[in-house]
Formats: sequence, C-alpha cells, structure tokens
Amino acid sequence: MEEPGCAAPGTSPSGREARGSPRGNWMATHPKLTEMMSLDVADSTQVYAAFLVYLDLLEGRNWHEVICVGLAELQLICLRGREREAENLQVVVPTPVHVSFTHQRLKEIMKTACIPQAETDSPLSVILAIVESDSTVVYYKLTDGFIMPDPPDDTEDMDNKQWRKKRRKLLR
Repeated sequence: MEEPGCAAPGTSPSGREARGSPRGNWMATHPKLTEMMSLDVADSTQVYAAFLVYLDLLEGRNWHEVICVGLAELQLICLRGREREAENLQVVVPTPVHVSFTHQRLKEIMKTACIPQAETDSPLSVILAIVESDSTVVYYKLTDGFIMPDPPDDTEDMDNKQWRKKRRKLLR
C-alpha cells in the first residue's frame, strides 16, 4: 500500500504525469526529432541543438518550408528553409555552444550544404545557429567573401552629401 503523498514513478501525487517523466516528455516523441535521430549522421547533442533551432525557426521566427538534411560526410545536420515565402532557401547550421570550428571546416560546410542561388555573383552563405545550454539560440550569417551592405532606410542619410560620397567610393 502506498503512503499518502507518495506517487508511482512518472506521476505526481495527484495522479497526473509529472514533468520530465518519460510519458510526459513530448520532445522525445516529436516526429521531427525522431526523423533527425534516424538520419544517424550526428551525435545526440548536435541532434538536440538542431531540433531546438528547428522549433525556434518555425515557432519563434515563422520561417517557411523548414526541412532537415543530414550531411554524412561532415557528420552534421543542417536545416534549410525560407525566412519569407518569396525568398530563396537559406541554410542553417545548428551547433551546440561548446563546438568550435576552423576556417577550413566552415568552408567545407559552405561548399557541401549551400544551395546554388540563381544570382551567380552571390557568394555562398550559411547561418550558424549556436545553441546555449539554456536553449538560447544566437544566429550569425557567414559568407564566403565580402558583401556590400544595403543602403540605410533613413532618407535623411540618403540625402546626406557624405553618404553619396561614401557610396560612390564603395562602388568603384
């Protein structure tokens, strides 16, 4: 006979499933996490980071058509999706915060994971999604080369004589 206040494993004293119990862990049974694990190309921490980034892109940032792709030769999972419906596909490389990258490794990832864009003069780029242990995700856009920044939206700066002079100098 059970003592008052004690509960069976996986349940709270009220009889409901306790948080963190195997039956109450929705993440472990999520179809996308199961799909990522079945790719069998990365370790569990990288898969977990990829899953958290996947959820953040869909639920937090409202991306479209996000899919996961396993890159066996690089032993990692990358995500591809559109920030807005009409835009090109972008590549997101999720990584736990403790993993470090060399320039050579980043170049390999860009060559393997990037999708050729219609614009031939556009350099290869990936978005590195760094996942902290508290599930915070920080995004960095990395490109293979330099990209000219977009002009400022502020019309005051556009009329500024100095801005026109700088722009002329940059476009040469």
